[in-house]
Amino acid sequence: MTKKVSVVEAKRDFSELTSRVALQKERYIIERRGKAVAALVNVEELRRIEALPEKNWKRGLLAAVGAWEDYPRLDKFVADLYSARRKSKDRRVQRLR
Repeated sequence: MTKKVSVVEAKRDFSELTSRVALQKERYIIERRGKAVAALVNVEELRRIEALPEKNWKRGLLAAVGAWEDYPRLDKFVADLYSARRKSKDRRVQRLR
């Protein structure tokens, strides 16, 4: 399971975190003001990730789910999109709940 730590905690406990990552295979997401900015993983895991061909990386909706918090106006964009589609005469759209 990936654990979350703040930048302040990561700075303060860097030696301990790197030991846990190296020896116990723990993973950490480092956050600044509640937003993920970096990850701390062991070298073996990083090499596996880097060895993956790009075509296997998440794309489309799966990638967007992880990036949702990076787009604060995305909710408004989606609402506007559904509004425009409701006004369209050529296809029917279910209401958002």
